[in-house]
Amino acid sequence: MEVILLDNVSKLGELGAKVRVKPGFGRNYLIPQGKALPATKKNLEVFEVRRAELEKIARERLEKANERVLVLEGLSLTITAHAGEEGRLFGSVGPHEIVQAVKNLGHDILKSEVRLKDGPIRQVGEHEISLCLLGDDVTAKVRVVIVAG
Repeated sequence: MEVILLDNVSKLGELGAKVRVKPGFGRNYLIPQGKALPATKKNLEVFEVRRAELEKIARERLEKANERVLVLEGLSLTITAHAGEEGRLFGSVGPHEIVQAVKNLGHDILKSEVRLKDGPIRQVGEHEISLCLLGDDVTAKVRVVIVAG
């Protein structure tokens, strides 16, 4: 299935790109989310008419994400969790706890923006995580310190 991207989609293409995707991905995700249109002659014409508007919206979203990065980059979070004597946590620290810690500092992020490369944190200590604010295009590195409590 060929689609025209109405937004930048990480690992797929940029706004205006005509790409071939699996039919299920196009019908079930890209089109309902408003990220693409089927690549028909009529839709190509509609896209060309809306191109400037869509590019302006994408630029504004990128600017807002870059502003958020300036605020969040280098942030240090301290989270208290129950742990054993060797520093292993009873449970884990995941995106939900990280979002809550960021909100306690007065900033807003979404759970879907938190990227834990090795899965949930299960050890006391200092860990670096990424906050992907606009797909994989704009990321902020945040330091998370887990202390036993």
